[in-house]
Amino acid sequence: METISVFILCGGKSSRMQSEKGLVLFQDKPFIEHIIQAILPISDQIKLITATKEYDYLPYQKIPDIILDKGPLGGIYTALTNSETEFNLILSCDIPLISTELLSELISKHNNEAEITVFASESRLHPLIGIYSKKVLPVIKSAIDNDQLKMMDLIAAIPHQILNIDESENFHLTNINSVDELNDLNINLS
Repeated sequence: METISVFILCGGKSSRMQSEKGLVLFQDKPFIEHIIQAILPISDQIKLITATKEYDYLPYQKIPDIILDKGPLGGIYTALTNSETEFNLILSCDIPLISTELLSELISKHNNEAEITVFASESRLHPLIGIYSKKVLPVIKSAIDNDQLKMMDLIAAIPHQILNIDESENFHLTNINSVDELNDLNINLS
């Protein structure tokens, strides 16, 4: 695959976490820094989709949502609109266990015929760890205009590729949405 841009979605209301999700500390480091550490061996073309100044300490471009309050779909729309590459790695800011190996696997196994490539295990799909083609912009815009914001609906409507992973690998793709989930993660790793 040619050059790939990387966008980390740092938006969201973080109501269950009660603080900016990407800046929640895990092993003495914010989630976002764990994610960036996993990305850097692959690419340094990283941009953050966020309007908050709390990420200003990081040396990456920050881009606010073009259309507000449209959830992850709005973040992906903003990312793809600002992308200069056909294929884009889109990640949420709440996946502190993501590894360079899993991201490399996603990129290397991506089939250019697919406009979206994501991981799935037996128990769930991971739409916010994926490769998204800039070609899907009109479909996303239409979904936003019609307030159809479910990621699963978008993926179902577009030529996509699912990379199946073992349930054991699911752990590394877990997104942490609440203080309870963070506590569980810390307990599981101790």
